[in-house]
Amino acid sequence: MKQGEAFFEPPPLSERDFVGFQRLLYREAGIWLSPAKKALVVGRLARRLRELKTPSFSAYLRQAEKDDLERVRLLDALCTHETHFFREPRHFEFLEREVLPRWRAQKTTGSGEMRRVRVWSAGCSTGEEPFSLAMVLRHHLPAAEGWEIDILATDLSTRILEQARQARFPVKKAHEIPKHYLRAFMLRGVGSQEAWMKADAELRGLVRFHRVNLNDGHGVVGRFDLIFCRNVLIYFDQTSRAQAVERLLSHLSPSGLLFLGHSESLVGLGARMRAVMPTVYTQRASTAP
Repeated sequence: MKQGEAFFEPPPLSERDFVGFQRLLYREAGIWLSPAKKALVVGRLARRLRELKTPSFSAYLRQAEKDDLERVRLLDALCTHETHFFREPRHFEFLEREVLPRWRAQKTTGSGEMRRVRVWSAGCSTGEEPFSLAMVLRHHLPAAEGWEIDILATDLSTRILEQARQARFPVKKAHEIPKHYLRAFMLRGVGSQEAWMKADAELRGLVRFHRVNLNDGHGVVGRFDLIFCRNVLIYFDQTSRAQAVERLLSHLSPSGLLFLGHSESLVGLGARMRAVMPTVYTQRASTAP
């Protein structure tokens, strides 16, 4: 609560209304709220009820069902956004030690023409993941050698995407970034901005942001060499998770790599895939189009 704001006591959330929010979130985003999340719903929607002066959760639920824009705001409020720079370091180590050296070697022995690398960061949250990828790729695949990098960063939340587009982060996050990347790509604020850092113009030019709902997959075009969808599928149930995986695979190039979070796997879902290392997958040769 901001200074000067009056205290707001949220109304009670009935079991019937909780089930209504539960079904709406599942229908719209494929995310299933367990009964243990009832307090989370109250906490995250209370501010919106206060802003709208809505007297009850049932009234707000009816409004969200009828109003497309309000439904997006509801999804923004209920979705969890937690991320870090270079989260799950072994994925970035795998890129630097095995994947990128192999790509450079293939380019050297090839025609010498420009190689375009396409990456999809699905569930990008506030942008730390796509900018971590941008640092690694730009360092190892320099433009001077003819490499073109295109990173699509997507999320369900319009509010979070607006924040990510700023490429502006608290300077206290600097410790998450390897020092050579920090020096090369991040700008430290001065004066009133000294508590902030920002990705430099070159890095910002590599990443584009777009709202995409993995529950329907609309808005994503083409195939990608790398797809990062980490710590997103844990919020889906078995059915919506299987559907989301199929959508991801439909956009993975024949030799591309899919990266999942450490608590996620394709067990029971990935007959088309084989594991390269834990939580990193590629398509089986016999099924690649």
